[in-house]
Amino acid sequence: MSIAVVVKKDNKVVIGADTLQCFDANMADIDNLYESKLRQIGSAILAGAGWGLYDNILDDYLKGKKTVRLATKQQVFLFFKNFWPVLHQKYSFVNNQCDDADSPFGELDSSFLIATKKRIFFVSSNMCVTEFQKFYAIGAGRDYAIGAMHVLYDQEKSSEEIARLAIEAAIANNVYCGGNIETMKP
Repeated sequence: MSIAVVVKKDNKVVIGADTLQCFDANMADIDNLYESKLRQIGSAILAGAGWGLYDNILDDYLKGKKTVRLATKQQVFLFFKNFWPVLHQKYSFVNNQCDDADSPFGELDSSFLIATKKRIFFVSSNMCVTEFQKFYAIGAGRDYAIGAMHVLYDQEKSSEEIARLAIEAAIANNVYCGGNIETMKP
């Protein structure tokens, strides 16, 4: 459970997330843990919401990768398309699950935001890649953060201020969001 947001305003992109970690129904003591949900991948920054194990898997998967490009929608899709079979071959504990019996697609059971210097991408749990022009959020506090960004976007605030305030709104209104706020610029 978490909150991750990305904001693009005045040609500046900022991505941010909380640091709260939940283990089953238990939340880690926020004074005893600082776990970043932001990952530098090439010139892009990725944030995930869902299973925390993906942080470990992505770190392991990316070791030794020379160049990973996530600058276009196609490059993002290809990254996850290439990641999918490795996810099931190398990490045998990962299931090919889907909540909808009628769906022909497997599920990652996590979603991701990717920020580049000029672009914002959302990768849904079924690996659909969508590009947003202004902002987006994922995680348990998503609705609060999107509402806050909608209200704040046209105000005299920077992309970083909007991202921080959106994360604060999610933390204040959702028990599964919390800890410190971390932001990064690609």
